[in-house]
Amino acid sequence: MATQQHRYFRLRNACNIQKFRDKHMPAKGSPNLETLLQHPDVKQATSNINTELRERRAFIPPACDAFAGRYTRLEACPDYQFEIDQDARRQLPGIIHNQVQAVKCYPAADEKFVEAYQSKRKIGVVFSGGPAPGGHNVIAGLFDAMQKANPASSLYGFWLGPDGIIENEVVELTAELVDEYRNLGGFTMIKTGRTKIDTAEKMSLSRETCKSLGLDALVVVGGDDSNTNAAFLAQEMLDDGVQVIGVPKTIDGDIQVRDANGAVLCSMSFGFHSAARGFAQNISNLCTDASSDIKYWHICKVMGRVASHLALEVALQTHANITLIGEDLADYVDKRRIAAAAKEGTIDYTAYGMTLRHLSRVICDGIVRRAAVGKNYGVLVIPEGVLEFINEIQTFIIKLSTIIADYNDTHDIDFHKTFPALEEKLEYLRRLQQLSGENGGLPIWNARDNDLFSDIPEFFQEGLLTERDSHGNFQFSLVQTDKILMGLVRDYLDILKEKGLYKVGIERKYFAKVMTAGGLDPARIGPVLFSDYQDGPYLLMKKSIFSIKTLTQTLVKAGIIKAEDGVPAAVMKIYIKSMPKFKTQRHFYGYDGRGSHPTRFDCNYTYNLGLTVFSLIANGATGQMAAIKNLEKEFSHWEPVGIPIAPLMRLEERKGKLSLVLEKSVVELDSVAFQVVKSFREQWLAAEPGADNYRRPGPIRFTGNSEEDRPLTLVLNALADE
Repeated sequence: MATQQHRYFRLRNACNIQKFRDKHMPAKGSPNLETLLQHPDVKQATSNINTELRERRAFIPPACDAFAGRYTRLEACPDYQFEIDQDARRQLPGIIHNQVQAVKCYPAADEKFVEAYQSKRKIGVVFSGGPAPGGHNVIAGLFDAMQKANPASSLYGFWLGPDGIIENEVVELTAELVDEYRNLGGFTMIKTGRTKIDTAEKMSLSRETCKSLGLDALVVVGGDDSNTNAAFLAQEMLDDGVQVIGVPKTIDGDIQVRDANGAVLCSMSFGFHSAARGFAQNISNLCTDASSDIKYWHICKVMGRVASHLALEVALQTHANITLIGEDLADYVDKRRIAAAAKEGTIDYTAYGMTLRHLSRVICDGIVRRAAVGKNYGVLVIPEGVLEFINEIQTFIIKLSTIIADYNDTHDIDFHKTFPALEEKLEYLRRLQQLSGENGGLPIWNARDNDLFSDIPEFFQEGLLTERDSHGNFQFSLVQTDKILMGLVRDYLDILKEKGLYKVGIERKYFAKVMTAGGLDPARIGPVLFSDYQDGPYLLMKKSIFSIKTLTQTLVKAGIIKAEDGVPAAVMKIYIKSMPKFKTQRHFYGYDGRGSHPTRFDCNYTYNLGLTVFSLIANGATGQMAAIKNLEKEFSHWEPVGIPIAPLMRLEERKGKLSLVLEKSVVELDSVAFQVVKSFREQWLAAEPGADNYRRPGPIRFTGNSEEDRPLTLVLNALADE
């Protein structure tokens, strides 16, 4: 029978479809497919080019006042001083004494200067590392300035990043190609790559490439490692006469330059604003979703492994309920544990710095407080590298790496082959702890280590014990930060729920309505169920009521029902509504932001960086990083400068050894931007009756006049100078 019905409905549907086709798509006069595809509306609907794209390509960013004339000159700024690392002085002697150079308009240039400035040049440019919105405008600005000085000059792009330099893979950048990518996101024009020119062989091949092409200058657009490469390339090719200029690129915002006295020379790398705005728009949408569907906590991990600049900007842009700032966690001090140790006459060094367990409690506190006022939903923003700021995690990494390396050296057997299963590894650590205690020496793996490690989810234990890279380093990029944190949060919320401490607040009016509809007296039932019945608009179920059994017992004891009676339906409805279900949605924001189109701020910033690059080259500079000073101010105050790279470099551990690298900048906890976010934490948590305090930043808009003109962190930090 079911089969016959199925056939009947299939036949009926087929007839209906045919009738629709006969009525709306008659055979006679139907357009030919080829004709249809040539229709203007079809062409417009399927074209790669839209109005926004055309407007972007046509936009010409304004130039800083320094570029108002035909020529520019460089003016040394000896007032800016740097603390120079001795290894930098030894390894980069040719460029270590470079000074900050201000780019100035030069309207009255002499004949000799003009001849040198306008000489025919061959310049190479390479993108290095991950994409960042605005990179194409660096090329556009450089190309325009170069062509303005001498139309016979040539610009070459190295294909697929530094590999293009090493392997001499190059493409000439023509006006037609440059125009195609003006104001557009990505590094699509010449692609990018992550290869580092960090060996003598790679350096030699790079030098040969520049010689064979007859380059006068090489421009390296990249982050800290890439600008480090630029410094060493500048030193290597100093005698060849090949100038090397770096450009600060990273969406993480961790390239910021101050001199020894704290004077700001570069307040933000390009791409940061665009990525932060892209992330903020998406996270703002989740804020709207959370407050509409009221059943999810959206866990948003944003890029930023070493620094939390993006998370800080997103907090300002969206007013997410909870935003973790890694640098703040590293600065945490547990005063309770310090006081307890002081009573015993000892010092608890582990009280300095946030622990994973305590961090999960902090998050839970916000979740529980919001639930108490009926908001069992919200948005949590986590920087990608937050775990790197947790002392115990760093301690685990150091200790476990040492244990694994020591085992391999002592036994001449691979640790992971000897103990392939997680339980075998954990058993080895337990034995190691016992042996250390018996020997009476300073144990590398003590009882506290073992206890803390036991609190960590199994998948993270496995991650911390995983095989190190070829240099013996822990592979942090493989860690699922949000999964780890939320696993601990979920576990603790379950404990709080069992203790009756995690409840959803019931609106007083709703409670009264349900009771009345069920034929019950709210005034009689309310004091029995709720601990705060005489207080505000939201009612919190008593701690002692955490199951149907305890609910029944409470009602019986109060004389509301008899032992053999069931819980009234109206009361059961309120009880179920008060019992929270913790549901999460996890999101990662990284590649989408770095691949977005640049904001107008980044379009203007990067175009002027390109103009600055040419000014540095035309005036004979090398080993400098192009930058724009006063980014935190309005455009009319922007000043192009060249910053010496070598004095910015410091020794850091990379790949198991100390290497000179450009120092990264983290969030300063005394900055105005952080202090403002810290001050608004309680308000943005919104753990009180009433609406949330979400901010709607809107999408990146290239048209119109409503686009903000700079990152909010820069706007706020500029107030420190007023």
